[in-house]
Amino acid sequence: MKKVVKFGGSSLANARQYRKVKAIVTADRTRCFVIPSAPGKRDSKDTKVTDLLYRCYDEASEGRPYGPILDQIKKRFTDIIDGLGLDLNLDFEFSRIEENFLKKAGRDYAASRGEYLNALVMADYLGFPFVDAADVVRFDENGHFLAEETNAELAEHLSTMKQAVIPGFYGSAPDGTIVTFSRGGSDITGSIVARAVQADLYENWTDVSGFLVADPHIVKDPAPIETITYRELRELAYMGANVLHEDAIFPVRRAGIPINIRNTNRPKDPGTMIVETTTKRPLYTITGVAGKKGFCTVTIDKAMMNSEIGFGRKVLEVFEKNMISFEHMPSGIDTMSILIHQDEFQEKEQAVIAGINRAVRPDSIELESDLALVAVVGRGMKANRGTAGRIFSALAHARINVKMIDQGSSELNIIIGVKNEDFENAIRAIYDIFVQTEL
Repeated sequence: MKKVVKFGGSSLANARQYRKVKAIVTADRTRCFVIPSAPGKRDSKDTKVTDLLYRCYDEASEGRPYGPILDQIKKRFTDIIDGLGLDLNLDFEFSRIEENFLKKAGRDYAASRGEYLNALVMADYLGFPFVDAADVVRFDENGHFLAEETNAELAEHLSTMKQAVIPGFYGSAPDGTIVTFSRGGSDITGSIVARAVQADLYENWTDVSGFLVADPHIVKDPAPIETITYRELRELAYMGANVLHEDAIFPVRRAGIPINIRNTNRPKDPGTMIVETTTKRPLYTITGVAGKKGFCTVTIDKAMMNSEIGFGRKVLEVFEKNMISFEHMPSGIDTMSILIHQDEFQEKEQAVIAGINRAVRPDSIELESDLALVAVVGRGMKANRGTAGRIFSALAHARINVKMIDQGSSELNIIIGVKNEDFENAIRAIYDIFVQTEL
C-alpha cells in the first residue's frame, strides 16, 4: 500500500496545524509522499503567504520599499520553525529569494517560494528527504505542462525513495525558469506524484470533510457526499463546487487512482472518496446540486429553421468571431437559444446581434439577462423514475419559474435556468425534496 498525501494552506498555517499534519502522516506508514501548499490564513483577517510573496515581489521589482513585507514572510516561517522547536535556519534561502526578486525573476518564481520554503520545513519536521519540484515537474518554453515527460522523470527520481516531501504548485521550463500552475495547483502536483509512484490512494487534506451535497452558504448543514465519481465531480466542479482543483482529476483518473478528500482538523471523518466508477448505491437520488449566477440567453426565432442546413453552425460562428464561448444551446423546431456568460456578452452584444442578422436573417432575436444555472447531478438519477418531475414540482412549490431546461444524454445531470434572484431558493428547494424527504 502506498499513499500520496497533499496538505492545503489552512492545514499548514501555523505550528499547531503542523503538529496535526505530522500526527496524520505518522499514524499511517503507507503515507509515503507528502505535498505541502504554502502557509494559508491563520484566521479570517490574516493574509496567505502566497499573496505576501506577490506583493513583496511587485514592490522589489518596481524599486519600491519591500523590506517590511519580506519581514512579514520571514516571521511567518520563523514562528512555525520556533513553534515546532526545529533546528532549521532559512536565512540563506531568503537571501537568495531577495536577490532573485531584485533581478526580476518573475511572479511565478515569487509565488512558488511559499511552497518551496514550506516543503523545506516539512521535510525537516518529518525527517523525510526533500525533492525540489523544479527538478522533476516539467513545462515547455511556452509554460504548458508536459505530463508525460514529468511522469517519466518523477517515476525514475522517486523509484529509489521510500519517502519524500515535494512542494506543490510549480515546476520549471527548459531554461530553468520557474513556472506555476494556476492558484490551487498543489492539488495538481499531488495528483501528478500519485500517478508517477503508482499510488494506491491520493489523500487530499484540507479544512472540510469532503464534498457536501449543497453549498453550506445556501443550505444549512448540508449532508456529506460519501462517494462520488469523476464524472459527477466534473459536473459539480464546473458549476462552482470547488474543494479540489479541477485539473487534479486527470492524472489520477488516467491511472485509476481514487482520491480521498479529508479534513486535517477532523482526521477521523472518512471524507469523500472520488472514484472512476462504483457499484455503491448513493445515499440519495442526487449526488449534489450546485450552480452559478450571471448568465444571459440569446434566442433566435426563424420559421423553418430546422430545414435550413448549416443554420446552427452559422450562428455559432458569430459567437466564435467575437471570442464568446457558449454554455448551453437548447432549441426547438423554429427557435434556438444560446446561453452565455453575461459579462462576456454585454460588451459585444450589438456586434453579435448584427452578425446573427447578417448570417441567418432571423425573424426575431430576443435577449434575456440576469439568469442563474442550477445543476442537479447524480448517477442515481437514471435508476429512479420521476426525477425531473420531482425537481419541477419542488421549484413550482417554491414559486420559482423555470426559464430553461437542458438534460445530458448520459442522464447524469439536469441543468435548470432560473432568474438570479431565485437561485438560492432553487438550490434549497431541490435539496429539500431529494435529501430532507429521503432521510
